[in-house]
Amino acid sequence: MAMPESCEAVDERRGTATGEPSRRYAVGLMSGTSVDGIDAAAVEILGVPGGDEGISVRLLAFENKPYPADVRREIFELFDPARTTVDRVGAMNVRLGALYADAALSVIGEAGLSPADVSVVGSHGQTIYHAPEAGYTVQIGEGAVIAARTGIPCVSDFRPADLAVGGQGAPLVPFTEYLLYREPDRTLLLQNIGGIGNVTVIPAGCGPEDVYAFDTGPGNMLIDGVVSLVTGGALAMDAGGALAARGSVSEALLGELRQDAYYALPVPKSTGRERFGADYVERIVRRGREQGLSDADLAATVTRLTAWSIGDAYDRFIAARHAADLMIVGGGGSYNPVLMRDLAAEMAARGVAVATQEAVGGSSDAKEAIAFALLADYAMARQPANLPAATGAARPVVLGKISY
Repeated sequence: MAMPESCEAVDERRGTATGEPSRRYAVGLMSGTSVDGIDAAAVEILGVPGGDEGISVRLLAFENKPYPADVRREIFELFDPARTTVDRVGAMNVRLGALYADAALSVIGEAGLSPADVSVVGSHGQTIYHAPEAGYTVQIGEGAVIAARTGIPCVSDFRPADLAVGGQGAPLVPFTEYLLYREPDRTLLLQNIGGIGNVTVIPAGCGPEDVYAFDTGPGNMLIDGVVSLVTGGALAMDAGGALAARGSVSEALLGELRQDAYYALPVPKSTGRERFGADYVERIVRRGREQGLSDADLAATVTRLTAWSIGDAYDRFIAARHAADLMIVGGGGSYNPVLMRDLAAEMAARGVAVATQEAVGGSSDAKEAIAFALLADYAMARQPANLPAATGAARPVVLGKISY
């Protein structure tokens, strides 16, 4: 039966076609465990999701919208199950949806587009609890509010579909890293250092079934937490590694921290604030004070711990399977020169070069927001977008919930 003429034409806004793949525009929104704010990326996508010819993404605009102080404070309170009530979660879910919508509209304007040009918004949401061992996870930032305020379909709540088939619900970005970074002759490690550190292993010449990924442990979370605690909240992070640079690493405390059971857990695995949050930070600072450590010494020690945990993960779970050529680092941690120095030393001892996203033509800030734009594009095309080898899921599944 012949299709109507309108179905044969390319729809540039929605990215559908019966012939050549169309160009389409999407927005990705990401808010991580550091709770810094909303990363928003507007991108151009070419290619057919799930097709044989590959897919390409071009960043058009990126913005970071810091959370209002009261919102950030409330989110941190919601991390504590003892203080979290249904009414507070519900109210913040709607408020974040409005903030995400504003961020999407802003970056669309920055890219020189209008909402009518954009086929989909993909929003990761703000994680307030992640319990893969119990089969559930909670991300807030209502997708229906985003869709209503922007007039653009929104894909949100990406993790539950993977959890429903036995996965960890994380990490999800490795699927997009496989699409965009794989090489025929080099094995790459894509290391993200947000609140939590996570690595994706992309073997030379691999297929999607060969890619695996897992959370290496704390990224900026302990650094930020220690600095905030010892300064009474005057500093939220160790900007530029300034505090750590003035301190000395305590080998005694570092040795104790290395014993955390998470590092030896088998992969795939994921973690978050539930393990490395406020209580953990308080124990570190208390132990450091008992050992006579200064604020700077504490910052230097937890910075070194993050670098060590990445090298340790390589030793335990990667090196014997795939000796890597290059580690490409993204996320906020890539802007901390002390952490990058420590990480480069760790990986040099293992014969692996280290570079930032910027050094290879990417964007450390925008990388994860770009990923959720691409994951949303796959959801709209009803294409699976998880990697079972990375999450532990029983099978590939379509990720996300769509609000129109």
